[in-house]
Amino acid sequence: MYTALQTALLIVSVLIIILVIMQPSKSNAASMLSGDDGQPKTKARGFESFLIRATTVLAVLFFVLAIAMAMIAK
Repeated sequence: MYTALQTALLIVSVLIIILVIMQPSKSNAASMLSGDDGQPKTKARGFESFLIRATTVLAVLFFVLAIAMAMIAK
């Protein structure tokens, strides 16, 4: 059981990394210093929206798997 959770955690971790890398950058270096990006906020659409939702779901799954592994390891 523990090995299956470890494998699932590894797969979810790699998928999270891939999804985060695929997401478009929304800031530049100047906006990090001033806090203003100079562009109006727009709602994510299409593929970008899918990436955000998938990242959120995988992040929740990551934490659930990590907690389950910690409980089993006791």
